[in-house]
Amino acid sequence: MSRRVRGVLAAVLVGLACLLAPLGVLAAWAKYGIEDGARYAATTAPLASDDQVRDAVAGAITDGIMREVRVGPSLRGSMHAFVHEAVRSFTGTPAFRSAWDTANLSAHDAVMRALHGDADSPVTLDLAPAAARMKRQLVDEHVPFAGRIPVAHTKITLLQSEDLVKLRKGFHVLEVAGFWLPVTAVCLALAGIALSVCRRRAVLATGLGTALGAALLGVAIAVGRRMTLDGLPEGVSHPAAAAIYDALTGTLRTVSWLLLALGLAVALAAWLTGVHARRRRASAGRAPVPGERPTRARA
Repeated sequence: MSRRVRGVLAAVLVGLACLLAPLGVLAAWAKYGIEDGARYAATTAPLASDDQVRDAVAGAITDGIMREVRVGPSLRGSMHAFVHEAVRSFTGTPAFRSAWDTANLSAHDAVMRALHGDADSPVTLDLAPAAARMKRQLVDEHVPFAGRIPVAHTKITLLQSEDLVKLRKGFHVLEVAGFWLPVTAVCLALAGIALSVCRRRAVLATGLGTALGAALLGVAIAVGRRMTLDGLPEGVSHPAAAAIYDALTGTLRTVSWLLLALGLAVALAAWLTGVHARRRRASAGRAPVPGERPTRARA
């Protein structure tokens, strides 16, 4: 194989590896970070103590209570403030954290079952258990009209049937790609470096390409955050949604920074070794040849 063909083939392999590296990180995060119930629970559990999330939950619960309460217009404002303060206080209790964890795990399990199954019906979540626990807490704290809060089997739709079909196809792809994409990226990078005419230059290109891919992944996370918040329906708390998005993508952001640092470190090491090798060759070229007489300058 000629040097030119080897160089082109090595460049193609290294380029593919750098392209697949951020995609592999994204697929692995979706498979091992989101699909795994224990990791998902560990990620969402701290959100129960987030002020933005607690404010959003307190506001939603207060609005639901006030829809069931019939008081005069003169008392409605003060009643709303009193109920909101009581519910906000409830969001700081262990009962709320337990209800939060239960609701999140129930939603996660429902979505995962739907993605692994073949039914085309919408994915719903029953809020009755969490509502019953909240009602008992508010009644124990003597919150006015708390006993009138309905605990019907209220279901919210997590995924529509038409969205479920598309997500199921993408999810199956991620299940396979979550393992094989990172492995393929590493194998392509090693093959490209081994095939390259100048391996040090190939290592340098691999490091820079990996760092560039990691930077693009970080930009994609930021753009996804912006698009997610801009696409929220009216009435949904943007600060709370931002807190949830940041919590779910926290591991992905950390890995992208680590990948960026690793790529830059590899590129820097390859560049420094190249500089050191050139200096050694230059100094060896200036060294006197053994047995050669030094020339004398003419008068």
